[in-house]
Amino acid sequence: MQINFLEIIAAFMVLFAIIDIPGSIPIILDIKAKTGRVNAERATVVSLAIFLAFLIFGEKLLGIFGIDAGSFAIAGSFIIFLLGMEMVLGAEFFRHDSPGGGTIVPIAFPLIAGAGSITTILSLRAEYETVNILIALLLNMIIVYIVLRLTSAIEKLLGQTGLHILKKFFGVILIAIAIRLFISNTGITLPNG
Repeated sequence: MQINFLEIIAAFMVLFAIIDIPGSIPIILDIKAKTGRVNAERATVVSLAIFLAFLIFGEKLLGIFGIDAGSFAIAGSFIIFLLGMEMVLGAEFFRHDSPGGGTIVPIAFPLIAGAGSITTILSLRAEYETVNILIALLLNMIIVYIVLRLTSAIEKLLGQTGLHILKKFFGVILIAIAIRLFISNTGITLPNG
């Protein structure tokens, strides 16, 4: 285990883009309006527990199905690519509904710790040291907590245009990350490198 700041930054950016907590602010505000209060602490702890379970036991779970981390990373690259396309194009490739409401469902799961972000955690294991992913994950959970606590203030600060631009920007980053994940796990070499 070796701490590598470049890996931490890269993993942080990937997780920040895929969790997309700033892009979730309008959804969180809608849920808050319907259910009353959103418990930021509880949502953060539950989503962190889900992430940690997949970070620690993900490969063993995959082993049960006979799948290696590289193959899962390739599958994850397709999901990340489609999520990026959703963000850039404003299209909906995945259904984002879930029964129930409130802090745990749908905010902690699947809004924060959803299929895309869980897949990303497992995909990152094929690329980076676990300790670096863990640090990046904890940094992201701090941001998730802060955003959940300050959702209304952030919306007023950024405005609809700012939130829209942020979502598009991180969508493009996700597409580029998906392509890199796919290429690095298939062994394909590009003409320039």
